[in-house]
Amino acid sequence: MKNLKKQRRIQVLSLAAIALVVSTALIGYAMRDGINFFRAPSEIAAEPPSPSEVFRIGGLVEEGTLVRGQGETVRFSVTDGGATIPVTFTGVLPDLFDENQGMIGTGQYVNGVFEATEILAKHDETYMPKEVIDALKDQGVYQEPGES
Repeated sequence: MKNLKKQRRIQVLSLAAIALVVSTALIGYAMRDGINFFRAPSEIAAEPPSPSEVFRIGGLVEEGTLVRGQGETVRFSVTDGGATIPVTFTGVLPDLFDENQGMIGTGQYVNGVFEATEILAKHDETYMPKEVIDALKDQGVYQEPGES
């Protein structure tokens, strides 16, 4: 009787361990496409990612580069003060998207151009995404809101 309880306990613990390993593997597999790494324009210029990698780019929309093309295609450049990356986006831009404003885009870097699938813009006059602020501080060009 004692051996039967011990054997049953070992079986239950083994099944629990296997279930834990399988569930961890499934969660990791499901999340592999859902994680987008953030990169500043300077990082992209220094080490260009592969064309198949989806990531986020952030910075300021460079003044004088916003060009609305045929249909819904928009071209502009994103800068962090250290480097400038050209961006194309097909779709409707957020209402608050403008030159000299913070933005984050999701997409791929193909042939020297970031092809965005999603563009996010600031939501009020003082907001800027943390990643963009950090990248601008690293370049030494960030100014606190209210400073000229």
